[in-house]
Amino acid sequence: MTTSTTPRTVSRWRATLVLATVGALAGSPALPEDQPQPPKTLLQSLAVEVVKRTAVEYDELETLYKYLHANPELALLEEKTAARLALELEHCGFKVSRKIGGHGVVGVFRNGKGPTILVRTDMDGLPVTEKTNLPYASKVRTRDLDGQEVGVMHACGHDINMSCWVGAARVLTSLKERWRGTLLFVGQPAEEIGAGARMMIEAGLFKTFPRPDYALALHCDAMRPAGSVAYTDGYALANVDRVDLTVRGKAGHGAHPHTAIDPVVLAARIILDLQTLVSRETDPTEPAVVTVGSIHGGSKHNIIPAEVKLQITVRSTTDSMRKHLLFGIKRKAEAAAKGAGAPPPVVQFDLADFTPALRNDTKLVRKTVTVFREVLGADKVLERQMVMGGEDFARFGREGMPIFIFFLGTQSPERIAEAKARPLPSLHSDQYCPAPEPTIKTGVLAMSTAVLNLLDR
Repeated sequence: MTTSTTPRTVSRWRATLVLATVGALAGSPALPEDQPQPPKTLLQSLAVEVVKRTAVEYDELETLYKYLHANPELALLEEKTAARLALELEHCGFKVSRKIGGHGVVGVFRNGKGPTILVRTDMDGLPVTEKTNLPYASKVRTRDLDGQEVGVMHACGHDINMSCWVGAARVLTSLKERWRGTLLFVGQPAEEIGAGARMMIEAGLFKTFPRPDYALALHCDAMRPAGSVAYTDGYALANVDRVDLTVRGKAGHGAHPHTAIDPVVLAARIILDLQTLVSRETDPTEPAVVTVGSIHGGSKHNIIPAEVKLQITVRSTTDSMRKHLLFGIKRKAEAAAKGAGAPPPVVQFDLADFTPALRNDTKLVRKTVTVFREVLGADKVLERQMVMGGEDFARFGREGMPIFIFFLGTQSPERIAEAKARPLPSLHSDQYCPAPEPTIKTGVLAMSTAVLNLLDR
């Protein structure tokens, strides 16, 4: 005998399942055994299995997270981190290749005929001295590629990203009887300097290994509560360019400025002129940023130097806006120098070496967000405005595959409640410290179900 199910009944049992899933995720008791169990879709059934498996793995994942947090490595120096991730994949049954584009790690898990899904994590830390006072805080100090001694910290949350990545690998391989296809797990170096994705692609990532049908990634969000995820449909992150500008003058005595051409004054004028590129030459509805982040010149109070060096970050979304800003910097600097009777400035940027804007594929976003709402609850799935940060995961999308990066809330409810009196530390802050639970559990659940939704089941 078959029974009919009304829309109201369907809604009720879906809500019940979501509550059960989220309850399990948070460690609260499951539904009473004597309560009638509602029917489940296949994906919802798999989500419950993911939650159960994540609970089994969680203690080891948290231990891994604390190890990664305490032992960060800078971009292009991620040797030990990459070795640890490679071992984790091998323990899950992946065929692992090392040193793909620097310290890149690639794991392939073939499980019958079906789609190939790429899941990427970034691995590098930042030259930041940690001040969180956590018992597992990083005390690492090292020399960077310029030979300068620096502290090192996972101030951008890549330790959480890696822990969720390992958790998803463990969960998905443990459920291999429930899906068909190929997993391509990529541990990417040098994300913080926008170089790792390009290095891996140039090393043959999409020629040597199975070509993905879809590519997914997650990243920490310092401003949202743990247990939630956030997404952006379409453009999510910006083009990032670096410009090095040397303003040249004529050195002289500080007491006799009329005998010199002062590059300090000229640099100040150029800095102000650059602001008009956005405020007066750009459509106010189109995102654009020009920021002078560094200025260095001179050696003593009474000496007018021969030159001043500026370092500029430029953010945009479209290729046309990018070129307008880059060549606009050159135009403004040259015009100011000519007006001062100074030698032409040296303006250096590379049209090929940049971090491209990241555009999430709309169809993939909608397909995946629907799953997030089912397994996390609609109130835990938040829409996020585009931001002007950069992410070289965008290069994978430029290889012709649909990509989707989503953002993982990391702040405890207590910390969120304190935010008005004590503002939340941002990514890259020496005070940033994610709450491991339920952040890692949520990340594993979200990524695992996103992948399962794309594989053949």
